[in-house]
Amino acid sequence: MAKTIMVVDDSSTMLMSLKNSLEIAGFNVVEASDGAIALGKLQSGAKPDLIITDINMPNMGGIEFISKARSLSGFRFIPILALTTESQQAKRDEAKKLGATGWLLKPVSGADLSKIIKQVLPGA
Repeated sequence: MAKTIMVVDDSSTMLMSLKNSLEIAGFNVVEASDGAIALGKLQSGAKPDLIITDINMPNMGGIEFISKARSLSGFRFIPILALTTESQQAKRDEAKKLGATGWLLKPVSGADLSKIIKQVLPGA
């Protein structure tokens, strides 16, 4: 059975690119354009096996989203990857402290993304 990945990014181009790469790799994809929408989908029953989130977004950014997602029942151990242009160590440390599993810098190739997903998502 295909694994489901939630992709959270305010860039429609980035969402489309990630969705295409992930679907070609055999994953189901759930999209959200900011952390608030993503959180709502999780609270409404979405059960992704992995979450990939941007950090800098309107309404609710990735750092806040990671913190809130980790507080939801059933999402404490789901891998969360931050995919962002943000390279500041302080942001990385904050995201990791709040529960991010890993940090990827944009742009990331489909091959690199698949390799990282295989490392953090057993059975992918």
